[in-house]
Amino acid sequence: MSPISALQVEPVTLRGRWVCLEPMSLAHVDELCACGLDPALWRWTPSSVSTPAQMQAYVERALADQASGKALPFVLRDVLGGQLVGSTRFGNIAAKDRCLEIGWTWVATSHQRSGVNTEAKTLLLTHAFETLGAHRVELKTDALNETSRRAIARLGAVQEGIFRRHVVIESGRVRDTVYFSITDEDWPSVKLRLQALAR
Repeated sequence: MSPISALQVEPVTLRGRWVCLEPMSLAHVDELCACGLDPALWRWTPSSVSTPAQMQAYVERALADQASGKALPFVLRDVLGGQLVGSTRFGNIAAKDRCLEIGWTWVATSHQRSGVNTEAKTLLLTHAFETLGAHRVELKTDALNETSRRAIARLGAVQEGIFRRHVVIESGRVRDTVYFSITDEDWPSVKLRLQALAR
């Protein structure tokens, strides 16, 4: 049996009908501040971003993770209006095992429930399975975040379990984290599901 090649995750632009995913750069900080300093966006995250300095640090950390091969961060741009409306990324990249996570996703309040998030996930999943050749994509969320849990399940991801007392968030609360996954074997049926959601 020939050895399985490692994932080659490199910056790429992914374009849909409603949203374009562009590789994140420091040049995006001001636009991200314009749409991303709303405290409601960070309610369920381990740490929050509420000032321009924190957004600058957020982008710098994401780019440092990209440089070390751990992540590939994107900004979300509204195709029709042209403005940035959020961010997402591939993270926890395990190149040898052909696994990665989709997460660190936030969408400006103005574009929530607009289809942007679902289309962004569709673009990322399609790229992960059909271009990169991933075996597994993970998604996770705070166990208390029922909206996120429903949205992930709606994609067709399988809930695998709950990591109890997993992360201490900024407020001091100890978070339980729900893990979901989609595998390359799941992908054909998940793809059909996503195509139906897009109609």
